[in-house]
Amino acid sequence: MKLKVGLINDSFPPTIDGVANTVFNYAEIINKKYGTPIVITPRYPHIIDNYPYEVYRFSSIDFKGKMPYRVGNPFFPKTLEELKRRNMDIMHVHCPFSSGVMARQINNTYRKKNRLPVVFTYHTKFDVDLDKYVPNPKMNKVARKFVLSNINAADEVWSVSEGGAQNLREFGYKGDIRIMPNGTDFTKGSVEPEKVKRLKNMFGIADGQPVFLFVGRMMWYKNLKLILDSLKIVSDAGINFKAFFLGDGVDRPAICHYAKQIGVKDKTLFIGAVYDREAVRTFFSAADLMLFPSTYDTSGLVVKEAAACDCASLLVRGSCAAEGVEDGVSGILAEENPVSCANAIIEAARTKGFFETLGKCAGDKVYFSWEQAVDLAYKRYEEIVERFKRDKKNNQPYF
Repeated sequence: MKLKVGLINDSFPPTIDGVANTVFNYAEIINKKYGTPIVITPRYPHIIDNYPYEVYRFSSIDFKGKMPYRVGNPFFPKTLEELKRRNMDIMHVHCPFSSGVMARQINNTYRKKNRLPVVFTYHTKFDVDLDKYVPNPKMNKVARKFVLSNINAADEVWSVSEGGAQNLREFGYKGDIRIMPNGTDFTKGSVEPEKVKRLKNMFGIADGQPVFLFVGRMMWYKNLKLILDSLKIVSDAGINFKAFFLGDGVDRPAICHYAKQIGVKDKTLFIGAVYDREAVRTFFSAADLMLFPSTYDTSGLVVKEAAACDCASLLVRGSCAAEGVEDGVSGILAEENPVSCANAIIEAARTKGFFETLGKCAGDKVYFSWEQAVDLAYKRYEEIVERFKRDKKNNQPYF
């Protein structure tokens, strides 16, 4: 069934994060294999979209310094009428803030029986975000109620992991949740050895020297302090490593300062945001271990990206990112403290050939492509749209 799918999210390139990456890959694969995607996202100044599908940018406000993204304005009548004329079959919301309101506003332009089905995916632990950006208790309570109302407005709710679903229930959502995993756009397999060699030569990394990697937003809540404290212990144990940090964020200056403060500056390289996906693949291919002890993320796309390049990850036992990873087989699981993480890294680094064996197993067992993920999602779109049509014909509500 060829569907016109509205993919609505608060972030999309030029913003780089896991959810923007998700929406980009949904759009690419739907356009290539199935139907017509329309990405609906806040406008950024001076951005020219050159995609083989429509990217509809709506009015936005810059809250730089307070929020990491532009905040969309979903209330302009002209915008809503223009989107109504797109004749979408289904809307898939990936963020419950302005995107969630946008879906509700679009449906308000229809008579109730003609409204569009809405799917919502829970990607992020929004309680953490709200506590960070809305510290006032009364305002925080109002914000949580607002977010929950947007989630409750969806006809079907998905989570990218069991842990994410549990967090959503703790947030207050009481409905059914379907698990729909994310994937990676990387093809399976490392880049050519010559590319890895050039990268290591560029940064003066010797043959056999362990290389560790973090990829993600440079925010303290990604457990960056835990990573640096662990690396300090590893360094003190005599392991001569290099650690790359790829990404940007408001906490980056403080994180870099902390690395210098604890004495690991000479072993840590803060690269910043890397937009070239092949370059990112090269960093993954050069790494012996991905360090991702985040308990904030509901999935951790980077774990699958690392696995695509035969690089295993160090994860916190019981975290969402650790789902499906077997300790000592397809990854390393540790407790959420520097000593546990450091001891796991030290043991692995001192075991000859362990990183290579672990990485190959991660490639076999953890890798999951975006094509596989979107195949599952699109099949579910078809089922939801068919049921909506059937229930409309029988004058029955969807629920």
